[in-house]
Amino acid sequence: MMPGAVIIGAGPGIGRSVAHRFAREGLPVALISRGGTTLDLDGALAYEADVADEERLRAALDAASAELGTPDVVVYNAAIIRPDAPGEASARVQLDAWAVNVVGALVAAAHVAPAMARRGSGSFLITGGMPEPKAGYVSLSLGKAGVRTLVELLDQEYGQSGVHVASVTVAGPVAPGTDFDPDDIAEHYWRLHTQPRDRWEREVLHAGGGVRA
Repeated sequence: MMPGAVIIGAGPGIGRSVAHRFAREGLPVALISRGGTTLDLDGALAYEADVADEERLRAALDAASAELGTPDVVVYNAAIIRPDAPGEASARVQLDAWAVNVVGALVAAAHVAPAMARRGSGSFLITGGMPEPKAGYVSLSLGKAGVRTLVELLDQEYGQSGVHVASVTVAGPVAPGTDFDPDDIAEHYWRLHTQPRDRWEREVLHAGGGVRA
């Protein structure tokens, strides 16, 4: 079995571009999404799971590992993106968004990172956003702030064992042919995965007019 890349939240934007980017380097790819799509990627393994369903998410990760072995890289790309002003969304809606934006990433990392740490290598990369909080996007702002903190916590737990935990913060709406083209954004994930350990970054910001760490 050849270890590969697992993409969680494999949709038609960043997820698809990241999957194709890793496949281009020869890595087998497993895709986890609510619809179980292969994203037109030949040879990709597809698993169906809602990231807010802990049991299904863990089962999908186990199935992928059974086929590929402990992954070289896991990319968590799931998010609920919607406008909501303070007090506009109910507590239930806020909790549901938090479950997808943050808790799913925590569950996935806690499930796969220990095996990466025992091996002494691997990357766990999370798609971030909202570099500055916005009152019109409360649930997303809270979620992406949570992602930033989660990356720090996971680095504390697994970084010394050789697991590179980082986020790619996307500061605008993703669309092909724009400054936020998903193919351009996907390059950050590959660069983070292949960074020498003495140059590890924990966050890369894709700001449209340029990129900064």
